Amino acid sequence: MPTHDAGGEGQARGGLGTVRNAVQLLELLSDGPAYQHLTDLAERSQFSVPTVHRLLRSLVLADLVVQDPRSSRYGLGPELTRLSNHYLSRLPLLGALAPYLTQVRDQVGATVRVQTLVRCEVVDIDRVDGQDRGPYRDTHRVHHALDSAGGRVLGARGDADQWTRLLESAPEELAEIARGQQQAWATADHLAVTPEDPMLPAEVAVPVVDGQGTTVAALAATVDDTTDEPHVATVAAHLGRAARAAGRTLGHA
Repeated sequence: MPTHDAGGEGQARGGLGTVRNAVQLLELLSDGPAYQHLTDLAERSQFSVPTVHRLLRSLVLADLVVQDPRSSRYGLGPELTRLSNHYLSRLPLLGALAPYLTQVRDQVGATVRVQTLVRCEVVDIDRVDGQDRGPYRDTHRVHHALDSAGGRVLGARGDADQWTRLLESAPEELAEIARGQQQAWATADHLAVTPEDPMLPAEVAVPVVDGQGTTVAALAATVDDTTDEPHVATVAAHLGRAARAAGRTLGHA
């Protein structure tokens, strides 16, 4: 947990310090209950209560945070959704993959996801649902990178600092596995993973590599059984063709 002395908090009242502190509060609001008490946020951030209150008031005015009128607790606000949609609409990656997602979904008969790595979590930035989705749609999945096929593809192919952060934030057992497998994960043309979390589906993922050789995303599909190697290979082949075609498009962007 970060610590902040009185001088550091005083210096954070303007400029980049204020932005940094506001971002930390948004991060805390994203982790835990949907609505949280002011005093809990102050304790977790180790900012003073007046500082947290002042920052939250500014974030509420910007609709980045909302305050529940009944409980006076705070939660993330709707403006984040608008900004996220504008961000995604400008990603060349999604435009490059869009022509292939439905086709791949039909070929593999399963849900197909475009995944990116944000800090230590895998985020689905696009998806096409297959018949495997079950009675409920998990439309907003965010989970630790090393607990998914796409996250392992992206993490192992990322830079050293990112890999270190992933190891430090993962459960020790998972981190130990990752330390021994980084090179294999970084060079594999696909990975298949059955997550420890039973709420997450088994997946096969391949890298999406742009024209400069940078892995910019993972393309993943749900599978019933990762031990069914012929089926996994077939799914990976369909994903790989789409990923390479999108990568060529990105290379000309």
